Amino acid sequence: MSLSSAPATILRVAVSAPLAELFDYLPPLSSSPPRLLPGSRLLVPFGRGKRVGILMAVVTRTDQDPARLKPIELVLDPYPLFTRSDLRLIEWAAAYYQEPLGEALFTALPARLRRPEPLREERVPGMRATPEGLGLDLRTLARAPRQRELLALVRAHPQGVALVELTSRLGDGRAALRALRSKGLVTDCRLDPDTTGGALPACPAVAGPTLNTDQRTAVATIQDALGSFRPFLIDGVTGSGKTEVYIRLIGSVMAAGQQALVLVPEIGLTPQLQTRFRERLPGSVTLLHSALSAGERERNWHRAAQGQAALVLGTRSAIFVPLPRLGLILVDEEHDASLKQQEGFRYSARDLAVRRGQLTGCPVVLGSATPSLETLQNARTGRYGWLRLPRRAGPARTPTISLLDIRHQPLRAGLSPVLRAQMHDEIATGNQVLLFLNRRGYAPLFTCHSCGWIGECTHCDARLTLHLNQRRLWCHHCGWSRALPDLCPACSGSDLRMLGRGTERMEEDLRALFPHAGIARIDRDSTRRKGELTRRLGAIRRGEVQILLGTQMLAKGHDFPGVTLAGILELDQSLYASDFRAPERTAQLIVQVAGRAGRAERPGRVVLQTRHPEHPLLQSLLREGYGGFAAAALHERRAAELPPFAHLALVRAEAPGAAEPTRFLRRARALAEGLTEPRVRLFGPVPAPMERRAGRYRAQLLAHSLERPLLQAFLTRWCRDLRGLSRAGGLRWSLDVDPQEML
Repeated sequence: MSLSSAPATILRVAVSAPLAELFDYLPPLSSSPPRLLPGSRLLVPFGRGKRVGILMAVVTRTDQDPARLKPIELVLDPYPLFTRSDLRLIEWAAAYYQEPLGEALFTALPARLRRPEPLREERVPGMRATPEGLGLDLRTLARAPRQRELLALVRAHPQGVALVELTSRLGDGRAALRALRSKGLVTDCRLDPDTTGGALPACPAVAGPTLNTDQRTAVATIQDALGSFRPFLIDGVTGSGKTEVYIRLIGSVMAAGQQALVLVPEIGLTPQLQTRFRERLPGSVTLLHSALSAGERERNWHRAAQGQAALVLGTRSAIFVPLPRLGLILVDEEHDASLKQQEGFRYSARDLAVRRGQLTGCPVVLGSATPSLETLQNARTGRYGWLRLPRRAGPARTPTISLLDIRHQPLRAGLSPVLRAQMHDEIATGNQVLLFLNRRGYAPLFTCHSCGWIGECTHCDARLTLHLNQRRLWCHHCGWSRALPDLCPACSGSDLRMLGRGTERMEEDLRALFPHAGIARIDRDSTRRKGELTRRLGAIRRGEVQILLGTQMLAKGHDFPGVTLAGILELDQSLYASDFRAPERTAQLIVQVAGRAGRAERPGRVVLQTRHPEHPLLQSLLREGYGGFAAAALHERRAAELPPFAHLALVRAEAPGAAEPTRFLRRARALAEGLTEPRVRLFGPVPAPMERRAGRYRAQLLAHSLERPLLQAFLTRWCRDLRGLSRAGGLRWSLDVDPQEML
C-alpha cells in the first residue's frame, strides 16, 4: 500500500517561516480533541522547537510517511480567525506576489497573534462619570466646549464608555479628559470588550449636500451593483464631492446590515475622513493603522472580524482584516504609491481590493482626481466602470494654474517677487495660502566653503539633511545621524554653510517675511507626536493659520476651504528623474496640490515656480489637464512596452560587499535563461539607482513580459530555483511583482 493511501486525519498547516510548502501533522493526542477548522492557529512542533501555524485544510491523504508525522501541540483559538474566503484571498496573494504562504498569513494577523498566545479577552480602558459629573449643569462648562462635549458623551452611558469609542467619536481629547479628571467629574474604569461596540448613541444626523447630476449617477450606478462584484473608477476632479458619494454608498451598505471597508494611503488622511463619516453615518468608525497602539489595533481587528464594526477605515494592511458581512470596498486616492507595500510581503492593497471584491462578490470603488495609468487603462477598455465627476461640487470653481518662470528672478525664502506679492494680497483679504515644498528638514546640503567637504551618510550613497532644531545631520534613507559639527571634519575650518531649503528653514524664513501671519508646517517631523496632525489641521480650519506649509502630507485629500492661493516650489528636479513613472507621479502631485485651492465660494489660483516653463509635461497639464496628459502618457507607455501594456517583476539582491549582489543575480539570470521562455525578457543585473543603502550594496534584475499569466508561470518556476541558490556573505534577495519603485 502506498504511503499516500494510508487512511488518516491529516492537518495541512502553513507555518510562520520563510518556506513555500505546507506541512502535514496529526491531530492532538488528547482523548477529546477540539474541533479542527481551517483558519485556526495551531502550535506545532517544528525542527527542534515549536512554531505557530495556520490550519489550511483537513485531509485524509499525505505524501509523507504517516508514521513520521507528529501531532500538533495545541489548538490556540476556540474558533477560526480566518474564514475560507479570507484564506482564499491570502493564498491568491501569496501565489501572485511569490510570497511564502505562512509569511503572508501572519502578515495579515495583529502582531500579538503571530505568537503562541491565546485570544485576549481583556477588559479595555474606559471612562465613567462620577456622581458629581452626572449632576453637573453642563452650562457651567460653556467656556470649555471640548470638556462639555466629552462629559455629555460619557454621561450618555452611565456604565462607562471605552476610550477607543470616545476617540472614534471626538478625536484626540486627552487634554479635556485630564481636565475633567482633575475636577472630579469623570473617573477611569475597565470594560468588557463586548460592551464597547456601539456604546455611544448615534451622532445627531447632519444633512448632506444636494448631489449634482454626476454624483447622483455615480451613486445610483454603484448601488445597482451592490450584492455582486463589479469594479468602478470614480474619476473626479479635486473638490468634486467624491467623499459625499462614498458616504451615500456606505450608508446604503450599512442599512442592508453589511460592512464597508475604506482604504486610504496615509494615516494622515484618516482623521478627516473619520470626522466626515462620524457626522453622517450611524455608529462609530473602526480604525486600523500602524499609529494605533498594539492593543487598540488588536481590539479593532477583532471587532471587525466578529462583525461588530460596520465601517472599517484603514491603511493598506486593512485589506486583510476578516469581514464576515463585507458589502463594499472603497479605495481612496487609488493612485498613491503608498498603497504598495515596499518591504517584506510586497503586495498592492489596491489590486488586492479588486481581487477581494471578486472573491466576496461585492463592488469595489477606486477613487482619485488623478487615476493611475493602470486604472485608467482598465476603465478605457471597459474592465472597470468609469464614472466621471468633471466639475467641482457646490459653488466651488476649478482653480487657474499658471507657470512662473523664476530664471533671473531675485528669490527671498525661495519665493519670487510675484508670488510674495500675491501672498500678501491674499492674506490681507482674509484668505489662506498653501505652499508646497516636498523636502523636509532645514537644508538638504551642509558643506564647508573652504575645502568643499559635504556631509554624507557613512552607510548610504546619500547626502545628509540638516535638521537645525535638533542640531543634527540626518540621512533620510537609513535614519543614521550625527551631531552638527562646529568645525569642518576635513579641514577644521569654520566656514560651514547650509545650501538649499527644506520646510524647517522655509518656516523660519516665512516668519521673518510675514511676521503677523499664523503659520502651520505639516511634515513628518512637525506631526510626529500623537494628535499633533489633528491639532494643526483643526487650527487651519478654524482660520487661526494664514500660511500652510508642507510636504506631500499636505497635498493628499485635505479640504481647506479658506485656501485661495497655492504655491508649488522646487519641483523641477522631478521633471528629469530616471524612473519611467516620474512624469506620472509629478503630474499627479501638481494636480493634487492645485486641488487644495479654491474649494469653497472663493476662487482659487495656483502658481508653479519653475526654471523650465517650456517642459512638455507642464505645458500638457496647462493645455489639457490631467486627462490630456494621461492620454499622451498611455500612448508613450504602449510604444515603449511599459505598464500597463507590459508586466514587470524586479529581483533585488543586497549584501555587505559590493560584488556579491551582482554575482548572485548573474546566477539567477542563468537559471532564468535555462527555463527557455523567450516571451519573458531579462534586463540586468545592474546596480540599484542608490547602490549603497544602510551599509549594504544593492543590485537588481528586471523581468519583463507582455503577458501577465506567462510572467506568473515563469516566476513560479524561477522562484523555486532561486530559493535553492546558495547565498554567502549575508546576501539577501527579494522579488517585487508589479514594482512601483525602482530604487
